[in-house]
Order: sequence, then structure tokens, then C-alpha cells
Amino acid sequence: MSVATATRPESTAATFSPRWLADRLSGGVIHVVVIGLTVAWIVPTVGLLVTSFRSSSDIANTGWWTALSPPFKYTLDNYSSVLSAGTSNLATGFLNSFMISIPATLIPVTVAAFAAYAFAWMKFPGRDWIFLALVGLLAVPLQLTFIPVTTEFVKLGITPDKLTAAGLPPYLGLWLAHAGYGLPFSIYLLSNFFRALPSDLFESAEIDGAGMLTVFFRIVLPLSVPALASLIIFQFLWVWNDLLVALIYVGGTASVAPITVTLVNLVGSYGQNYQVLTAAAFFSMIVPLVVFLSLQRYFVRGILAGSVKG
Repeated sequence: MSVATATRPESTAATFSPRWLADRLSGGVIHVVVIGLTVAWIVPTVGLLVTSFRSSSDIANTGWWTALSPPFKYTLDNYSSVLSAGTSNLATGFLNSFMISIPATLIPVTVAAFAAYAFAWMKFPGRDWIFLALVGLLAVPLQLTFIPVTTEFVKLGITPDKLTAAGLPPYLGLWLAHAGYGLPFSIYLLSNFFRALPSDLFESAEIDGAGMLTVFFRIVLPLSVPALASLIIFQFLWVWNDLLVALIYVGGTASVAPITVTLVNLVGSYGQNYQVLTAAAFFSMIVPLVVFLSLQRYFVRGILAGSVKG
């Protein structure tokens, strides 16, 4: 009984020590900072969404936050004006962005997975030097490649008009361009992840008589779902939001132009028609948000699937 009463003040003092208070305060500060940053990122998006449902006179006279209180005067005229075929090519640009982004994401991810597996677990002459040169390509600005690549595309007939005349997809030039620009980072990211996999798995598979392709498809890919999901998110968002590469390799071809080029033309056509631009911009944000939120589930599932159970 005396021992219990003697140790109670010491435990209480240890509980309310300065370090305990500092840990609690630091945890609270971190939560406040994270919440503040989240709000700072969400507020512009909310403002864009609210503005897209307002008329031009309301936008010019009052701030978007005034629309959150009565009287509510929301309208769908901005979206109907943007989506109408006679006013803009947003629907065509939206479809073109899908036709460009999906193959331009699958091609580099697929090629990078095979190349990263070779760099990580296969031995061949000059492997390290080739990988070093590949990593060095990450430092090359895209602007340096536009003139020589465009010149070769013209010589080979990889332009929207010539591709269409030849019966080929007019997006082929953009697919190849985005695949080439995305391959260095994709190979670098996946090869680092593949190198971190336990070597015992490959040794056991080799003892069981599994070939390289069997090991790649049955062991490496299932364990690499987190890295593949992250790479797909990065590549898809980069291609979907790209404007510069599309302007260079598509130019003014409206039938092939993605939604980013369509938005630029919309600004040039309407000038200060701000409400139409906000509706079009928010419309273009829907797909990246859906892709990011949907692939997060597969990202977490891939982490759990690749964990080692003891």
C-alpha cells in the first residue's frame, strides 16, 4: 500500500512533464497547419465552382462568397453556353483529351515497367551507364527537343493531317511525344521500387524454375501496384493538364486539340467573358479529381497486398 502511494506522485509528475506538454502542443500545431493548408487549397476551387454558377453581372459587382447567403441566384447558363456546339469546341476537346491521355499514359508505363525490371534485376553490358544517361535526360528541358522532334515528325509524316490521310490515328504524334517525355521519370521511379523488392523472392522463383517473364508478371507487378498507381496518377495528370506539348505537335488543328488548347482558344474568343471561362475550367478539373480519388483506393490496397505477413 505504501509503495503504491509513493509511486503515484512520480507518475503524475512524469505525465505532466514539460516534454509531455511540448509533444501535445506540437501535435496540435501540426494539425492546425495541415487544416490551414487544406483550406487554403480548397478555397480557390470552391470559389471557382460557385463563380461558374453565377451570371456575369453578379460576378462583376459582388464577390463569389456573397452567393453563399440568400438570396441565391444560381444559373446553368454558363455550362450550357460552354457545352453548346455552336459556341465552343469544349465537348470535342474533352473527348480528345481522353483519346490522348489514356494511350499516352499506358504506353510509357508499360514500356517503363519492362525497362525498369531489366535495369533492376538483369545484368547486361553498360547497364549502369545507360541508366545514368537515362536519369540525365530528366535534366533536359522540353523546349530543347521541340524543333528537332517536330522536324523528324514532319519528315516521317507524323502530323494530324498526314496521319488521318494514311488511315492512322491523328493523335499518334502526341502519344509518341508524351511517351518519350515521360519515360525517363517512369523508368527511374519504377527501377528504384523494383530494386527495393526482396532478392529472396527472385531466388526462390529461380529455384522453382520460373522464367523472367513469369517472375515479372507473377511476382514483380503484383508487388509493385503502389508504384504503378502513383506513376499512372502522375503521368495521366501531366498529360491531361498539358498545354505546351499539345500546342507544338497539334497546333491549330481543332479536331485533334485537347481541352487545354480549347480553353486557350475560349479565352481568346471571349476576352473578358469570365463566367464562361470559369465553367469551362471547372469542367476540365472533374476528370483529374476523379482519377486521383479513385486510384487512391488501389494505392492503399497495393500497399496492403505487398506487405509481408509473419
